[in-house]
Amino acid sequence: MSRALAVARAQRVIDSGAFAATLARRVRCATESENADQAAPALQAYLDDEIAPALAPLGFAVQRVANPVDARLPMLIAQRIESPALPTVLMYAHGDVVRGHAAQWRDGLAPWALTVEGDRWYGRGTADNKGQHSINLAALEQVIAARAGRLGFNVKLLVEMGEEAGSPGLREVCEQHREALRADLFLASDGPRVQAERPTLFLGSRGALNFELRLPLRERSYHSGNWGGLLANPAVVLANAVASLVDERGRIRVEALRPAAIPASVTRALEDIEVGGGEDDPRIDAHWGEPGLTPAQRVIGWNSLEVLAMSAGNPAQPVGAIPGRAQVWCQLRFVVGTRLDDIAPALRAHLDAAGFGQVELHFGASAEATRLDPDDAWVAWAMDSIARTTGRRPALLPNLGGSLPNDIFAGLLGLPTLWVPHSYPACAQHAPNEHLLASVAREGLAVMAGLFWDLGESGAALRTARAAALMDARAVACEARS
Repeated sequence: MSRALAVARAQRVIDSGAFAATLARRVRCATESENADQAAPALQAYLDDEIAPALAPLGFAVQRVANPVDARLPMLIAQRIESPALPTVLMYAHGDVVRGHAAQWRDGLAPWALTVEGDRWYGRGTADNKGQHSINLAALEQVIAARAGRLGFNVKLLVEMGEEAGSPGLREVCEQHREALRADLFLASDGPRVQAERPTLFLGSRGALNFELRLPLRERSYHSGNWGGLLANPAVVLANAVASLVDERGRIRVEALRPAAIPASVTRALEDIEVGGGEDDPRIDAHWGEPGLTPAQRVIGWNSLEVLAMSAGNPAQPVGAIPGRAQVWCQLRFVVGTRLDDIAPALRAHLDAAGFGQVELHFGASAEATRLDPDDAWVAWAMDSIARTTGRRPALLPNLGGSLPNDIFAGLLGLPTLWVPHSYPACAQHAPNEHLLASVAREGLAVMAGLFWDLGESGAALRTARAAALMDARAVACEARS
């Protein structure tokens, strides 16, 4: 069996209708992790009835893993070990989805049913993440069959059911099962391509920190005519506090929240990346964000601070009164070079110095920024493999503009991380009418089959060469320090 035939076998999975049948069954599982009290049986059933039965025939040993932080959000670890001497790849998936919001889908569509309309396959989870990990498992199955049951590398798979709820317990499980998850390479799929037509490889994700500004000045509101000009308005104070953080064109004003210069390897990688331009993409505001940067550099190579929501008084029924309290919900997305642990102290110090010491800071969900060096040997290998399969140079993103729990895989487990997305920017991920493009899924099956085939062919040699190169680099660095 040849590489070309293995790729063709993978594509036949979608051409035959088998992939649609599998995905339809998985979409029917209402695995809403944000609604875990009601969805707990479905979350467990997805692992028990969908993932485990798909893995057992492929030679995986499956272990159900209890979540030590939230028992409603289970996990699964599976291992397929051919030989301890072979390279090992760790794959990852999440089977949970955001809320269905059935009433908001257009006529003829429903979140828990796969609806095919030409190239668009609608249903909650088709893009995020059931469709994507179903592509990877189907491609792996076909390569195993094409190689007569021998891949030439070991595979481990971690599936969680709480990613959309912030991955509670994922770090703790990875700490507890560090040995079981030991690998040479991390390879998974999530997020969108830069464009539907262009295969994409990204190497990490921007970090994120959600934070809230609160100013509770009084227990109740007071008449704006009788007290206007005498009582501090918390909404006005918070508006000015936000303006001290980010200017009217979206440029971050706090030096400690701005990254250093974009590394040369990142600049090179982004030279041919075009953001937006798709049929359903919004028009990019050329004046917005850090001046002097391209759109790709602004969203992938730089930090951004966004206001997500604001509250004061009753917007639905405003009255002539000074509100007693105000709140602003913000989010900082940040790249490698900005440390998560430094953000909260920097915000507090800035607000105090700017005269907003009375403003309270409250912090929410967070993730560290990660980025595999674009010059890493695994990156060149993956880029070559994808180009060989598709006949096109893939887009290389040093990191995704969004955020994923990649800091656990890159930081805690110490793995080089490669992400190959099978969605596209206008997929309506997290929104009504979420969909997968069948054309992208078909190419994704081919891409993953090619990667799995090539890993079996050259993974061992690449692992050895990369280890030697890293040792040489460390020796050079030690010599330079001495």
